[in-house]
Amino acid sequence: MSEIDRNALMSRLALAEETARDAGNLALSWFHQRDSLVVETKKDLQDVVSRADRDVEQMIDARIRERFAADGFLGEEFGLQPGSSGYTWVVDPIDGTSPFLNGMPNWCVSIAVLYQGEPVIGVIFAPCFDECYVAATGQGATLNGRVLQVDPARTLQNHVVGFGANSYVTPQAVGELLTALLAAGGNFIRIGSGALMLAWVAAGRVVGYVEPYMHAWDCLAGYCLVREAGGWYLPFNTEGDRLTKGAKVLAVAPGARDELKRIAGVECE
Repeated sequence: MSEIDRNALMSRLALAEETARDAGNLALSWFHQRDSLVVETKKDLQDVVSRADRDVEQMIDARIRERFAADGFLGEEFGLQPGSSGYTWVVDPIDGTSPFLNGMPNWCVSIAVLYQGEPVIGVIFAPCFDECYVAATGQGATLNGRVLQVDPARTLQNHVVGFGANSYVTPQAVGELLTALLAAGGNFIRIGSGALMLAWVAAGRVVGYVEPYMHAWDCLAGYCLVREAGGWYLPFNTEGDRLTKGAKVLAVAPGARDELKRIAGVECE
């Protein structure tokens, strides 16, 4: 990646945070009237979407187009709009749609900005918790303005790992991964929002997060947060149409990195 223009980065960072907060508030208004939403399925019965997801994504897209019309935009609901500036916004309007629709608070708005394929901005806003995670290349990571730094003393054995899975992965593969984690003396938690759990890695609430198959809009904002907080992540291939495909996701604090890489089967990647 060539050297990034700091003014261009910071202007997009300000817009990303402002937009994530406003989008979160719009999603929250839908959350309070979720019984009125018509729920549709996508790939399977657990892969759901509603008008709220589409409404929030369209609002975010409009905000970006107003300020940075030459930037690319990839949203979960409406797909990829290529740009010419070198920047691409990658958005999940409501990550954790199932918790959202079932009245649980563990969902969020996730906004990443890529520059030449690398995540340079990550903003995740969880409205029910009033928590806004913000990061940008060289700027560190914060939670509601408080600086985040992962704890290198945390390991698999003295902390907990975030975990996610979906129908793209076989039950056998899920079982093998969790068996290996438990056999190593670790434990796990799952909340239904991979983006939010990646933010929790940056915040030190979990020592790592692993999901065998995840999309760019779910993970790239969290990846930026983890990197800027001192953690490590498995690179996501953003070249060409790979940006719209899923991949294995892993982000982890230094003290658990080698063990969790081995358990996730990425030690040679």
